[in-house]
Amino acid sequence: MRISDIERHDTDILILGTGGAGLFAALHAQQTAPEGTKITIAVKGLIGKCGCTRMVQGGYNVALGGGDTVERHFMDTINGGKWLPNQDMAWRLCEQAVVRIRELENEVGCFFDRNKDGSLHQKAFAGQTADRTVHKGDLTGIEIINRLMEKVLASGVEKLQEHRAVGLIPTKDGSALAGVLMIDMRTGKFRLVRAKTVMMGTGGGPTMYKYHTPSGDKTMDGLAMALRAGLSLRDMEMVQFHPTGLLAGDHTRMTGTVLEEGLRGAGGQLINHSGARFMFDYDGKGERATRDVVSRGIYAEMRKNNNPEQEGVFISMSHLGPDFVRKKFKGMVQRCADSGFDLAAGKVEVVPTAHYFMGGVIVDVDTRTAMEGLYVAGEDAGGAHGSNRLGGNGVANSTVYGGIAGDTMGRDVGAMSLREPDEDVLAAEFERAIYPLSKKPDLVLPLRKQLQEVMWEEVGVMRTAAGMERGLKGIAEVSNALMDIGVDDANLAFNLTWHDWLNLRSLCDVSEVVTKAGIARENSRGAHFREDFPEPGAMEDSEFTVARIDGNGVKVGREPVQFTIVRPGETVLPEGAPETLVAAQ
Repeated sequence: MRISDIERHDTDILILGTGGAGLFAALHAQQTAPEGTKITIAVKGLIGKCGCTRMVQGGYNVALGGGDTVERHFMDTINGGKWLPNQDMAWRLCEQAVVRIRELENEVGCFFDRNKDGSLHQKAFAGQTADRTVHKGDLTGIEIINRLMEKVLASGVEKLQEHRAVGLIPTKDGSALAGVLMIDMRTGKFRLVRAKTVMMGTGGGPTMYKYHTPSGDKTMDGLAMALRAGLSLRDMEMVQFHPTGLLAGDHTRMTGTVLEEGLRGAGGQLINHSGARFMFDYDGKGERATRDVVSRGIYAEMRKNNNPEQEGVFISMSHLGPDFVRKKFKGMVQRCADSGFDLAAGKVEVVPTAHYFMGGVIVDVDTRTAMEGLYVAGEDAGGAHGSNRLGGNGVANSTVYGGIAGDTMGRDVGAMSLREPDEDVLAAEFERAIYPLSKKPDLVLPLRKQLQEVMWEEVGVMRTAAGMERGLKGIAEVSNALMDIGVDDANLAFNLTWHDWLNLRSLCDVSEVVTKAGIARENSRGAHFREDFPEPGAMEDSEFTVARIDGNGVKVGREPVQFTIVRPGETVLPEGAPETLVAAQ
């Protein structure tokens, strides 16, 4: 295979990813771009059938009255993120969620659960001072993505399905993005897509951990590409572990999948190996504390347990009444039953599971990056959540900022033109992608499992400097071993071993950044907990980490948080506003 074999393709607006961010970007770009603008969407899998938004169970955070306000939602987001969020991004998220939920209902056609009076039902989610999570049972993501998919498929956008992005190709001077190098997974051929504007919404996917919620094809490709392109990434140490991942055994891929926040919001109880409810030992909010706190509580209980037959803890819902649980959480009851557990009337073993990346590319409130022509939205973008994402803020973030990206690109594209790519960078990304095709074939999966063990044990829920240094060595061992493993190149069409190799390459690159950022942060904030530095530090002196590649590898620095709206110790809530609108359990 030669670089001259790369097919060349041009468009005006290119969107990478078809989760909530990508699909909303496509719809909004159609509305704001000049007539005749060519819009192309590319996705690693199939439109509407892959990605993380589709897997959302819980719901969508939005302040719709009943005492709840945008200001209260904003303060919950800032407090939940331990004062590290970009406050302008967090405010816009909370403010525009109100607009976007109406758009989902009235224009996209989503049906959400309702109260008897016809208003939207909003359920309780942990870490929040109001019940504000709009949902469709416990299958909210499927409803949102199915309706978005229908709208996009009926539109005139160009669709590049089963196209894997492998490299962001800049102009010769590096100041702007020229296009994206992709592999057509159906044929194994390469395609360079030039575009005037590109939105990256490939999703996060911390599948470098032993227990994880995203599907195995979500492998941090976007952040790995951004890193190689010289972009700065913030908050990369902040990996969210959802407290309640199903622990169903090594024989099934159901292990690690989420049992959603609404279980604890509805009154679900966490029980340790001794049969005792334990979360109030760790936080006054009990099971309704934020995800980082509950994950650490569960992990601490796991450490106390010497029973090899029980690795995790249990979630119990039976005290709420089996019929109530079956009706309210139909999807999860069925999922647990498929794995041999009775969620409604029994107990289900759970474990913290890597779920979401708060870190990502540094962007402004309009999703622009430091590279002209590149926009980033959804989980690929950092800033909105700080050190911890509230349950229900994820799908709100992707749809809000996906729409903003589409609007921004539509307005910008008229003043932009196609750019010539740096042929040297194109050649380097091409050679990087075909590297394993020249090596002796061997197994990739054992190395991926090795990386997952390293990250879970050394860079997981609880961290220390010594553990993370061991983690760096373990990551390097996997990375070096991968470079000695090849892939059979007899047939490159749907060559999944080749893509497994590329997946692991991305995971190794991002794992190194996560670990180095974790070492650099010598305090404990949100999802990042240092047993050797357990104190959070002064909120007034908050800094976020910034990672980028220079000539000597990954370097991590710090920048001060800008308190543009509210300072620690203050609030934007009116005087006399109640601390919470949620009744105590």
